[in-house]
Amino acid sequence: MSTGHDDRALMRSSTVMAVGTIFSRITGLVRGLLIVALLGTALLGDTFNVANTMPNILYNLIIGGALTAVFVPQLVRAIAQPDGGSAFISRLLTATVVVLGIFTVIAVIAAPLFVRLFATSYVGRPEFNLTVLIMRWCLPQIFFMGLFALLGQIANAKEKFGPMMWAPILNNIVGIAGVAYFLHQKPHWTVTSISGSEAMWLGIITTAGYVAQAAVLIPVIVKTKIKISPRFDWRDPEIKKSMRLATWTLIFAAISQISYLVTVNLSTHAAVRALKEGITTGVGYTPYNNATFIMMLPHSIVTISIVTALLPQLSRFAHEKRTRDIHDSLVKAIRLVGIITVPAAIGLLLFGPLITQTLFFGISSADGHYLGDVLAGFSLGLLPLSINLIALRGLNAFENVKLQVLSNFIMNVAASVLAVVAALALPAKWVTVGLAVALSISYYIGAYSTIRLLHRYEIRIHTGEIVGLYARLAGIFLCVALPLRLLTSYLPGGNTVQLAIVLGVSGIGYFALAKLFKISEVGSTFRVLLGRKI
Repeated sequence: MSTGHDDRALMRSSTVMAVGTIFSRITGLVRGLLIVALLGTALLGDTFNVANTMPNILYNLIIGGALTAVFVPQLVRAIAQPDGGSAFISRLLTATVVVLGIFTVIAVIAAPLFVRLFATSYVGRPEFNLTVLIMRWCLPQIFFMGLFALLGQIANAKEKFGPMMWAPILNNIVGIAGVAYFLHQKPHWTVTSISGSEAMWLGIITTAGYVAQAAVLIPVIVKTKIKISPRFDWRDPEIKKSMRLATWTLIFAAISQISYLVTVNLSTHAAVRALKEGITTGVGYTPYNNATFIMMLPHSIVTISIVTALLPQLSRFAHEKRTRDIHDSLVKAIRLVGIITVPAAIGLLLFGPLITQTLFFGISSADGHYLGDVLAGFSLGLLPLSINLIALRGLNAFENVKLQVLSNFIMNVAASVLAVVAALALPAKWVTVGLAVALSISYYIGAYSTIRLLHRYEIRIHTGEIVGLYARLAGIFLCVALPLRLLTSYLPGGNTVQLAIVLGVSGIGYFALAKLFKISEVGSTFRVLLGRKI
């Protein structure tokens, strides 16, 4: 098969993934907005977010990384066998279902321990029992996340990419419908007024989305004609090899969760402190969680799409020892990503409160403004976050997971130390903003560490290859956005109209000036996002 045909197929797959990601993020944002409208950004919202985040944490710790980073090559090899991979996939699926089922039951029983660990300030308070109750109905998500991931990887191995990218949208729609129902009932919930049955149904509806997300892939697997049946002969050498290869990936995930543990504890503690000081604005984990989601939107849509489109060739370059080509591909990806992430970061910094007050229409102006302050704290972390992901793909090309773990360890130690400093130095009201700034700084440390580790393979990315373009992009965007920031209060209409004017004028002005200054990466970026060959 020709290289040109491979490139076109890759671009088509990239486009499907990019479009699926965009719709998934949009529907996820809508669901998040409705949850905030229902629960607010104070302690009630924190209890739900702590409870609903725990399944993701535990899933990533036990199997998430292994499913994506290790099992895929094994699946591809198995499918090439005479039986089409049926025996190996049956063993793997059976083992995964059994392990996930047992672990999920244990997790549900151990829910009080997890709350004590991640939200120590809740112990002895009403938030503790409420968080345990909701968490127990959310934790079954672990099982369905794992089932979805494995079924999705089987579909991907058979070159069926679309269903896995679009299934999360169904998850979000189920969540949107459930939360919208509660909003229609107009409950006036607080930590002490929400009933046990209401909290239970909130957890059940959230988990139901993951059930639907996994179930929708079953017909896709049936169509692949892979014959799946229960297999308990797990001593297959390929299964053992998969487990050995997963070890470093699981260590990578564990390091990330330790930093997250610190952040959740500090933010929930700040919320309890703020309440005792008479501060009614939500200043805890919920603003942190929602601001993170908004900050990740441009990263998820743009960076991941460009990485998908540009970097699959890296493994081939590594195999052929073409380090210069790897260097050029990494630099090209970083420069292309900057076309979107640079203005996005500055936009979040300048217009954070306007963005959040517009999007989170169901909360008070004070809560919305504070959420915007947290978003502004995250804003400049968007640049190194994307750069680090691209640099890590360079290490992936050489199959060096140990160096990725080292880079992740350095970044998370920095994040934890900076988070503790912020929590000790700042008043309770500003701790969450400080945590956002701390994470942003740690991203710079992580990106620097990963780029330095690439030197071991004679790949040296110099700051001059990136900073010059990023500075020009920042200057161009500031020429348009800064006057808008100064004039925001004079713009007509409310928050929605003002935000529309800001986005429209700044976006058109930015791309017009970029074209005027002949920044060629602008056109290349959009060709990648549209699925065209560069």
